Amino acid sequence: MLRRVVRQSKFRHVFGQAVRNDQCYDDIRVSRVTWDSSFCAVNPKFVAIIIEASGGGAFLVLPLQKTGRIDKVYPTVCGHTGPVLDIDWCPHNDHVIASGSEDCTVMVWQIPENGLETPLSDPVVVLEGHSKRVGIVSWHPTARNVLLSAGCDNQIIIWNVGTGEAMINLEDMHPDVIFSVSWSRNGSLLCTACKDKKVRVIDPRKKKIVAEKDKAHEGARPMRAIFLADGNIFTTGFSRMSERQLALWKSDNMDEPICVQEMDTSNGVLLPFYDPDTNVVYLCGKGDSSIRYFEITDEAPFVHYLSTFSTKEPQRGMGYMPKRGLDVNKCEIARFYKLHERKCEPIIMTVPRKSDLFQDDLYPDTAGPDPALEAEEWFAGKNGGPILISLKDGYVSTKNRDLKVVKTNVLETKPATKAENISTVQKLASQHASQPSVVSVERWKTPAQYCINMSYCLCSRSK
Repeated sequence: MLRRVVRQSKFRHVFGQAVRNDQCYDDIRVSRVTWDSSFCAVNPKFVAIIIEASGGGAFLVLPLQKTGRIDKVYPTVCGHTGPVLDIDWCPHNDHVIASGSEDCTVMVWQIPENGLETPLSDPVVVLEGHSKRVGIVSWHPTARNVLLSAGCDNQIIIWNVGTGEAMINLEDMHPDVIFSVSWSRNGSLLCTACKDKKVRVIDPRKKKIVAEKDKAHEGARPMRAIFLADGNIFTTGFSRMSERQLALWKSDNMDEPICVQEMDTSNGVLLPFYDPDTNVVYLCGKGDSSIRYFEITDEAPFVHYLSTFSTKEPQRGMGYMPKRGLDVNKCEIARFYKLHERKCEPIIMTVPRKSDLFQDDLYPDTAGPDPALEAEEWFAGKNGGPILISLKDGYVSTKNRDLKVVKTNVLETKPATKAENISTVQKLASQHASQPSVVSVERWKTPAQYCINMSYCLCSRSK
């Protein structure tokens, strides 16, 4: 009786490929700050990269098509007075980004349609509430204008960005530094990894710990924990012997892991990136030169190793493109933006297929940009899963959404921009042009010209 040796999977042959040099972003001074964040955030329109800046903190925001060498005087987002530690694009508005900094503040920025033409130092709203540096910012996956921030003061604050208020403060749950925070699929729960070696599942609106696991990974180095689509929790960390580990847990009962795997003895923190549509997890180690990817299933060993993409250069950080920003015609299932010391290099993950037709099995309906809830509904206790869209014809955004903050002296006191002044002049000009013209006698020098033109005007009026 023959036994099947190789497990069948449509992702077994996924391969990564770095783009050509002319499609990279060159001459970028990537931040050297000692913090284990990804330093890069991507959406279908822009790539944002935290950079070295004198006299404060700054990050670049580049349109995706602006590849090649980036000029040293290219405008930056530069409103923080301390180094920027984390950035995150709003999932419901491709022009809004949040940043956390060593200056203890969180700032929310509105990026112009075509990118920056001048340095941007005036945020839409400043969120102040942390007493130490803010190392994590994360938008709610399904509710509009709900933002989470975690600081080195060991507290988590959940903000209503539309009003600029701190609505929920989780301050007594973590006795030490918070390494990572992850929202569940519908945003009803949080999963955190802390320096005290505990992984916690928290209901933020009830301010209650639902489940927790002590010594999820016994090593002293930082852990990461993320929610999966089915509610399970995926963690990365270190063993007592400093070997890198990954583990899978049930969120309702964390006494024993579903599985634990040891990987290698490198000391770089593993940053997990998860695709809920395909159940594939990509692990990018800081300081590594490789990306490993695994498929998570319901059959043992539950976390199946697929392959590894390797390059020569180590990575300083990594950005992960949302599914609606991928090229479905090339069977692209993931795209990473790898940060080198002076460069950002896109890496494309594809599944080889001969057919030119749309591959339904690779692209199930995915989370779109429309929020399922308003902020007030979520804070009142309502939940909603992501609103799904089809990628069959490629996703094209049709709405231009502006972030509106209802807060005194934030937007009302701003002077009108040049663009608004120009549009006002154009409107007045069009109103003036629509009024009936008055015949001016001064334009006709001779009586003959006057008579000819007056008779023409009378004829046209009679018609």
